[in-house]
Amino acid sequence: MTSPVVTRFAPSPTGFLHIGGARTALFNWLYARHHQGRFLLRIEDTDRERSTDTAIAAIFEGLKWLGLESDGPPVMQYARAARHREVAEALLAAGHAYKCFATPAELEDMRALARAEGRAPRYDGRWRDRDPSEAPAGARPAYRLRAPQTGATIIHDKVQGDVTFANKDLDDLVLLRSDGTPTYMLAVVVDDHDMGVTDIIRGDDHLTNAARQAQIYAALNWDLPRMAHIPLIHGADGAKLSKRHGALGVEAYRDMGFLPAALRNYLVRLGWSAGDQEFFSTDEMIAAFSLEQIGRSAARFDFVKLGHINGHYLRAMPDAELMVAIKDLIPHLPNGSLFTEAFAQGLESRLRLALPGLKERARTLVELLDNARFLFAPRPLPLDAKAASLLGTPSMRSQIAECHALLSDVSDWNAGTTEAAMRHYAESRELKLGTVAQPLRAALTGTLVSPGVFDVLAALGRTESLARLQDQTA
Repeated sequence: MTSPVVTRFAPSPTGFLHIGGARTALFNWLYARHHQGRFLLRIEDTDRERSTDTAIAAIFEGLKWLGLESDGPPVMQYARAARHREVAEALLAAGHAYKCFATPAELEDMRALARAEGRAPRYDGRWRDRDPSEAPAGARPAYRLRAPQTGATIIHDKVQGDVTFANKDLDDLVLLRSDGTPTYMLAVVVDDHDMGVTDIIRGDDHLTNAARQAQIYAALNWDLPRMAHIPLIHGADGAKLSKRHGALGVEAYRDMGFLPAALRNYLVRLGWSAGDQEFFSTDEMIAAFSLEQIGRSAARFDFVKLGHINGHYLRAMPDAELMVAIKDLIPHLPNGSLFTEAFAQGLESRLRLALPGLKERARTLVELLDNARFLFAPRPLPLDAKAASLLGTPSMRSQIAECHALLSDVSDWNAGTTEAAMRHYAESRELKLGTVAQPLRAALTGTLVSPGVFDVLAALGRTESLARLQDQTA
């Protein structure tokens, strides 16, 4: 009987949850969901100097925001150190590990000699067959794996294919350091085994680690999980992903106004394909996802494409859900107090009414809110250069005054009634409606770009609209 699929995401809490890690988590989550399995989280916090509680909290928050919460409580690797040492002792007792008393100076001499001879640094096995009784008095040993020295270790990778490593190039890796702390290689193997992980999906920078870890599995006579090593993400220029390309924390994408569903949709297509389909619901992703459709070439991160996808999700999102997303974002914005104060004054309805027009012109929530600032701007409304130029003539101020007078007679205030009044005005003056609408937009919003002017009138309401028009007639 085939074991249920169990995947895991195992970040090191030495910084934020970066975009590459988020994609790895997503692929693991989707694969588990596709196979009705379980997705687990492990925090690899054995680097005590660099691991921080802030980074751990950021990982939890980032995964929750993305909708990738695990199917069980997170496993903290450092807390399992006793179990790791127990396994190392078992390997020693079985003859699959040995005590190494090489000093730091000896190890540095080995590395220096390898560099001088143009070789990759590797341990020379000097304590592999020596009796520990030969060690200097009081010396504390490291435990090393007694790795095979001939033949090859083959990783049957679900993405990379069969990858062969000559065992002569893989030295006897350290399992326990001389201070008794377990190494990453041992801890990962023990934790994956104890967590029941059946499938390891991670970046292809771990391929060499896979070979070393496979040797530990073999020494322990444990089943090796299926492995899939996915290409890393590069920048749009093909260079290694950096902050200028988008190698930022997930929280940075939230603060830039991207939606979690849009970011998931974008990330799933970075290296994975399913025909020509561009937009996927979560259920469609789960149904279609497979490791066989992951390419071997590095994916390229493109902010323009991400903005295009996010704009699609903005336009498709129901206004009520969009308002929830906006309220969640506002506390993280530098100018968030503008909206917080406006909402406290009961002006939230202005934004609700303007949303249909605002979201048609925005790629992110930040852009949407930037375009919505006019709704809450204090009077007299500041005008940008183009709006000030348009309204700067006596004839235009006179036109605004006439519009103000007609609109003052509109009692049932909405987009339809205000448009009817302005159409009547334009026809009576033999003007095109746009010739009337654009100055109104400038007076109402302080700019020449906004949602439809009659939607603006409806969103601002009768009192505020008439007051803003009155300001521009003086």
